[in-house]
Amino acid sequence: MTAAVNTPPGLASRLVNGVLAIKPLAKLAKHQARQMMIKRAQRIGVPWTQEVDKLQSRDWATDLAQVQNPQLTYPEYYLRPFHAYENGDLSWQAAFELEVAARTVHAGIWQDAGAQGDAKLRQSYHNILKVQISPQPQDILDVGCGVGLSTFALQATYPHAQITGLDLSPYFLAVAHYRSQQRQAKINWVHAQAESHGLPDASFDLVSIFLMCHELPQSATKEIFAQLRRLLRPGGHLAIMDMNPQSEAYATMPPYILTLLKSTEPYLDQYFTLDIAQALVEVGFQTPTITPNSPRHRTIIAQVCA
Repeated sequence: MTAAVNTPPGLASRLVNGVLAIKPLAKLAKHQARQMMIKRAQRIGVPWTQEVDKLQSRDWATDLAQVQNPQLTYPEYYLRPFHAYENGDLSWQAAFELEVAARTVHAGIWQDAGAQGDAKLRQSYHNILKVQISPQPQDILDVGCGVGLSTFALQATYPHAQITGLDLSPYFLAVAHYRSQQRQAKINWVHAQAESHGLPDASFDLVSIFLMCHELPQSATKEIFAQLRRLLRPGGHLAIMDMNPQSEAYATMPPYILTLLKSTEPYLDQYFTLDIAQALVEVGFQTPTITPNSPRHRTIIAQVCA
């Protein structure tokens, strides 16, 4: 495979990397990023503490046992501190806070959207899918499904489809399983690596990746694309919604905010310098369409040759 686009991080980004290489400063940046998010939640009316406390009060042993694959080996890149959590996504705290964090982080995408920004972002993605993907998919895989927010949104968009949610975190999947029981939603939850999932070839019409690629090193992204290509039937689609490196929002981001962002996103430089269209073509997809769907995000849709 060819390397990513040879566009090194800009001066501001390199300076931020230098700051984050100093462990005490990196730790402080993570703390500040987390505190800023919690304060924003309170300001816009997202009941962060109450929602997290409610989840913490449950006994999760049964939910965890029903989704966890105890034989799974985690890739090295997944074991790093992530999103201001020392154990990354392999923690109950990360799982309990994901829903409120999504509502809080996406509150600032559109002016005055507030706590509805997350729902608006997901709807903007599905609006593009409904226009560009035909016929409607009958079997859908949601890769990096987290606690099920993206999975339930796909189910609402395609209510007659069979949907599978796949994630590396058993804690996320335990919460997703619980939420699906609350909703009486029939979803197949799979605890596996996207690189070695064990799912049968040519078994899906649509594979969706929502806000996951920026959390991966380039080598993992390319390997995952190759594996997902095998899962799609002829004429099937891979759809990706993620940060848009070409957006003005990131180009003009103040260094302080960039520092906080990068302190919680260790692979952001690799994502921003990846030629994602070329990476998809190299593993057998047609040239994808790339459509901005928010001031900060883009939707990428690539089809398998029929």
